[in-house]
Amino acid sequence: MNAGILLLLPFFSALLILLGHRQLKGAAVLISVGSSVVAFLASLAFLAAEDNEGTKMFLPFIDAGGFRVGIDIISDKQSQGMMFIVTFIGMLVHVFSVGYMKDDDARPRFFGALSLFMFSMTGIVLAGNLFMMFIFWELVGLSSYLLIGHWYDKVSAAEACKKAFLTNRIGDFGFMIGILILFGLNKGDVSFDNLQDAFVQGGALFDVQKANPGLITAAALCIFMGAVGKSAQFPLHVWLPDAMEGPTPVSALIHAATMVAAGVYMMVRMSFIVTASPLAAEIIAGIGCVTALMAALMATQQNDIKRVLAYSTLSQLGYMVMAVGAVAMAAQHGNHGAHAADPGHPAMFHLYTHAFFKAMLFLGSGAVIYACHHEQDIWKMGGLRKHMPVTFWTFTIGTAALMGVPLLSGFWSKEAILGAAFDSGCRILFVIGAATAALTAFYMTRLWLVAFFGKPRTDSAHHATEAPMVMILPLAILAIFSVISGYDILATPLQAMKPPHVEGHQTVFWASLIALLGGTGAALRLYRGKDTDPVSIKLFANKFYIDEIYAVIVRACQDRVVWIVTALERVFVDGIVARLPAAIAARIGAATRMLQGGHLQGYTFLLGGGVIAVVYLVVFVLPRLGH
Repeated sequence: MNAGILLLLPFFSALLILLGHRQLKGAAVLISVGSSVVAFLASLAFLAAEDNEGTKMFLPFIDAGGFRVGIDIISDKQSQGMMFIVTFIGMLVHVFSVGYMKDDDARPRFFGALSLFMFSMTGIVLAGNLFMMFIFWELVGLSSYLLIGHWYDKVSAAEACKKAFLTNRIGDFGFMIGILILFGLNKGDVSFDNLQDAFVQGGALFDVQKANPGLITAAALCIFMGAVGKSAQFPLHVWLPDAMEGPTPVSALIHAATMVAAGVYMMVRMSFIVTASPLAAEIIAGIGCVTALMAALMATQQNDIKRVLAYSTLSQLGYMVMAVGAVAMAAQHGNHGAHAADPGHPAMFHLYTHAFFKAMLFLGSGAVIYACHHEQDIWKMGGLRKHMPVTFWTFTIGTAALMGVPLLSGFWSKEAILGAAFDSGCRILFVIGAATAALTAFYMTRLWLVAFFGKPRTDSAHHATEAPMVMILPLAILAIFSVISGYDILATPLQAMKPPHVEGHQTVFWASLIALLGGTGAALRLYRGKDTDPVSIKLFANKFYIDEIYAVIVRACQDRVVWIVTALERVFVDGIVARLPAAIAARIGAATRMLQGGHLQGYTFLLGGGVIAVVYLVVFVLPRLGH
């Protein structure tokens, strides 16, 4: 019952608002916020359920011959914990948006898209099979397109939502191929329970794994392509920073525990197939590692407060994906630590803690932007700690949690990921993970110092005031969770998301502590008291020129191909296929039209010529053919 409410309530809320937003006006906001509150309460009941019912049919979807696919709902520790995060963050974003979007003329449309987004995310979390997950996967892409492009009259926002939509389609195409491969290998059953059972000895996929491991690797990597697009991993990461063009509450919703976390959640669900393929595990860990380091380097040279946090999200998502591959590698080598299929997965634990402090940081940046009259450049802020004390302290807690300050939630989950990298047997993963932690401390200390300390650098910063209570309250709640979410004081299903503590890893602890102190110390030394950036690294500021490289590829490849195809179409399709037969018919028609002159003498002449031709054929030609 609770699962049905979680799935259908946001759907009917979105349907009602999007179809009747012009008539509803202000009531649309109340409907959307109310549905988010009820969904959160239903998630608490769902979380408290002690009996994990597994996968059950909720609604039939396709029934054609022997092929049956349903809207299957899965109830286990992972879905319960993830549902709590999604609905909790979603509810706080709804409340924050009431204040942030109060002057927006298109508020009903915005809140309708928020409800559609919540429906899509709850569908992904509750999906019991890959077909259902793919349906809601695409709905998340649609709703994020609507939210990022909410201010569609702004050119940069319109371009950003198209970029996000198209980039995700590339990853989704691979995801679909992976689903079809598993569909064929597992005799048409792609439910998570059945797929996992099929990998045990004697199962259909176990036999395929032994006979043709390359096919399992292909399926695993194609499934991973979906996560590369949705969780913005290299090389499909380019859409996520541009998503900042949407309203700040959208940034918090997309970058915290919802859209970008969907890929990590899916990969943890499918971790059994990653464990079955050593090559896929290494590739996944490698891509996560590269994404984490590259995004952290980019963040060190960004000046837009939301873009710094966006690249931070990229980096932390890389951490989570690296953990998926590292845990699988450790399981393949028989090392200790969490097994790839355990609910207490390091990637899920970091997703869980990251959701709270990153949502708070984005909402805190929204409060800062709101107070500074929509100024987003950190070098045009300064001194905000005096004008916005509540925002400052909550932002400080979120920053410390993200940096991995001991005793805060981010410290425990970061240690779990570094421990998984250490156990994987690949020291490169561990070294790059520690280096990324140092860079995280560096760029977050830089952001914190430049925005909140020193003197106000512009009039907007000088006259900034604290945000209204409806925006401050979500920050305070999220700040509390940023502290306590790493401890065993919450409900049992959430505790299950926390992996066993890594024992005997003094190397992990000291590497984490040195990274924190080194990154923080370097930022304090470079940026304390500065009014301009003393460091200028064009390669990092221009994001390794990856967008420019893609633009060249599009011009050199896609545009050239389009030119060739257009030329062929005009020559062959329009010319030979369409125009040539028409021209021939026109010429024949013109020639025969000359015979229809309307003169009796001409017709008589033609008749006589015809008679002579027939006589000639009968008398001279046919006898010869007979011999």
